[in-house]
Amino acid sequence: QVQLVESGGGLVRPGGSLRLSCAASGFSFSSYYMSWYRQAPGKERELVAAISSAVATTYADSVKGRFTISRDNAKATVYLQMNSLKPEDTAVYYCNAVLPYYNNYNYWGQGTQVTVSS
Repeated sequence: QVQLVESGGGLVRPGGSLRLSCAASGFSFSSYYMSWYRQAPGKERELVAAISSAVATTYADSVKGRFTISRDNAKATVYLQMNSLKPEDTAVYYCNAVLPYYNNYNYWGQGTQVTVSS
């Protein structure tokens, strides 16, 4: 069965760091375009970062220079390193997988909570 399992969220002080992980199983991970999304209370889900199978990356303007997305195909895992965290980064972070040219193959994790507060 296809699964995406996020981990690494938690409570952190402003200026701190967290590393999120998304472990994938049940599909050909290396072929998929992987993304991190987030959703804060009362707001729509937004794209945070994305990485292609060729490791081209995309970031939201709000996180450029602070967040880094990476992938380890051997471990079927995508990461989001988050540095210099701000209160506005508080949200549930979701992992997403899409197969290019076949976007009906679209999978989501359950999410992990990130809270940035003093």
